[in-house]
Amino acid sequence: MAWVTDSPNWVNNRSTSLESRFLSAMQGSLGVGAKLSQWTLDDFATAKKMIAQYKQIRQTIQRGDLYRLISPLDGSEFSATESVFTDLGQAVIFVFLHSSQTGYRFPRVYPRGLDPHAVYNFQALDGKAASETPASALIGCNMGLNVSLRGAFQAAAFLLGKAEPDPNHSHRSP
Repeated sequence: MAWVTDSPNWVNNRSTSLESRFLSAMQGSLGVGAKLSQWTLDDFATAKKMIAQYKQIRQTIQRGDLYRLISPLDGSEFSATESVFTDLGQAVIFVFLHSSQTGYRFPRVYPRGLDPHAVYNFQALDGKAASETPASALIGCNMGLNVSLRGAFQAAAFLLGKAEPDPNHSHRSP
């Protein structure tokens, strides 16, 4: 289970946004373990939005293949994970920035485990991507995604959904 807890937390007394806490918990079986009596109406609206997003990706997170794209264990301030559903039709990328140093950009994120012959639509669930236009998985894997995160304890998530082939643009020979 991965829980959305209160902030600041009892471990390090640092404050993190509700969105960041949700995105962290959305990498697992999302649960909420916060004191709801202390939430504002805006907090409940954020929770409603993010729970709806989680329902879109729950099967991919819980049953898909997990890839660690950027590991914080390497001493990096950055981290990125990707879950890919077994039919390769959906993938979700989570990126996290612990704290940024002046002038350091978030490293390019290279998706893995996608169908190299498919076209995927990129959608920001939360955060900013350099491009949200459809791109082939091969281009996505080779060129990567630019992510814009600045500050401390920032997070973003991106949904990659396999686009349906366009029947009007068939490549069959006559």
